[in-house]
Amino acid sequence: MALIVQKFGGTSVGSIERIEQVAEKVKTFREKGNQIVVVVSAMSGETNRLIELARQVNSQPDPRELDVMVSTGEQVTIALLAMALLKRGVNAVSYTGDQVRILTDSAFNKARILQIDAHRIHADLKAGHVVVVAGFQGVDGQGNITTLGRGGSDTTGVALAAALKADECQIYTDVDGVYTTDPRVVPKARRLEKITFEEMLEMASLGSKVLQIRSVEFAGKYNVPLRVLHSFQEGPGTLITLDEEESMEQPIISGIAFNRDEAKLTIRGVPDNPGIAFQILGPISSANVEVDMIVQNVARDNTTDFTFTVHRNDYDKALGILKQTAAQMGAREVSGDTEIAKVSIVGVGMRSHAGVASRMFEALAKESINIQMISTSEIKVSVVIEEKYLELAVRTLHAAFELDAPTGQQVK
Repeated sequence: MALIVQKFGGTSVGSIERIEQVAEKVKTFREKGNQIVVVVSAMSGETNRLIELARQVNSQPDPRELDVMVSTGEQVTIALLAMALLKRGVNAVSYTGDQVRILTDSAFNKARILQIDAHRIHADLKAGHVVVVAGFQGVDGQGNITTLGRGGSDTTGVALAAALKADECQIYTDVDGVYTTDPRVVPKARRLEKITFEEMLEMASLGSKVLQIRSVEFAGKYNVPLRVLHSFQEGPGTLITLDEEESMEQPIISGIAFNRDEAKLTIRGVPDNPGIAFQILGPISSANVEVDMIVQNVARDNTTDFTFTVHRNDYDKALGILKQTAAQMGAREVSGDTEIAKVSIVGVGMRSHAGVASRMFEALAKESINIQMISTSEIKVSVVIEEKYLELAVRTLHAAFELDAPTGQQVK
């Protein structure tokens, strides 16, 4: 008998009809003799509706009270799904994050899971129940309701699977697996049968929106096999696992990730002295602005040009801070660019194959796409380019690394 944790997102439970469909799917798995724990999000759009209500009262709602409010979205879904299962003769019981004691820290709106008390769920499973748990939420040591941030239901599902030592955690969404890249950009993109946690983590951090980054980190840390599946279409999906052996037999590159939400900042003519990077980036970091890629060039006159990227939403804040820093340091110039994008190739096969980066650069050069910045790790190469060339670059690299699906197997 397998113990499976199934997570259904907001679009999967976005209406009564869809909740009924989820109930049918869960019933089918249960009838095959599996023990099932279901984690659900709020119905599609509900969390946004609740946040908007809060902002009508206060444009900056108190974080604790906001968590109390938005956590109710999942409470509605778990009750509806449990009712739908009971109607079908499936013994089911629903629990909030507090009731199953998903213990978190006290960082309201972005709490992290510290511990899960699995005894209650194990007892219900032993009694033959399907356990339906509210995703996205928990409780801190003082009994305050907390939420885990956007996409937090994925993390709830993986954390429960780890605590219960589940055989598999299945993430149901509106795509039928993880693809070599976004099929909307490259119709020839292929669904991957298998991908490593390491590759998936890079893909997620570099722009792939299939899974929340924290859920992949959690799964990798506790070795929880993850499978991404379509909510309402049959198919094997994509298995995310620690095992690299099969992946090493596949193409060197597993996927192409991209991110349009990038902005670039440059400060020129800064004295090339020890500690200069900290003097530039320290104030940026203190303002809670995350820096991604960094390039430093030293000129002949003992000055340096320092360039870095931030999320586009943080561009104005970072530019203001950088101008203040430039004035204090006597820098020659500050400039910025919001019309850039990041494209990345990802694959564990890069560890054992030379020349991957040069192959990437050659493919882009043939299309006259200029590379502005480069960042590498063991299993990825990222470049910053002009945003207008993004889709051309993704299609070019997808073909160059032989990721295109054979004719007849393309995404419809």
